[in-house]
Amino acid sequence: MITRILALDVGDRTCGVAVSDELGITAQPVATLRYKNPIERKRVFDELAKIISERNVGTIVVGLPLNMNGTAGPQAAKVREFVNALQNHIIKKNKKNENIAWVSWDERLSTSGAERALIAADVSRGKRKDVIDKMAAVFILQGYLAK
Repeated sequence: MITRILALDVGDRTCGVAVSDELGITAQPVATLRYKNPIERKRVFDELAKIISERNVGTIVVGLPLNMNGTAGPQAAKVREFVNALQNHIIKKNKKNENIAWVSWDERLSTSGAERALIAADVSRGKRKDVIDKMAAVFILQGYLAK
């Protein structure tokens, strides 16, 4: 069975999601999931578990926001905490999710790259705000696929 690769761009209140095609060549945006508190974050975890199941995801690539000098700062710690909670949540939902591979990927400049691409495509500022996180996830995944 063919599995796909999912990428996450985790922020303080949003999570951008992208998924590979079945051949693992290209990345497509899926969603920007928004949350403000732990209850809404649980809903996001449920949505991610559903996407993982429906898309037959075998690998999850998580953008790790490193400092420009390559060190991990406070935001990287927040992302790791989010990922640990998500891993526990999806494994509780379905034991087969224990076999999913989790990969951290240096996401420096992914959001600015996505922003530049959207500006070049003449996407309005308001629309860019709605799609920037899932486009950053596309940049993360495309970088991982190109490795």
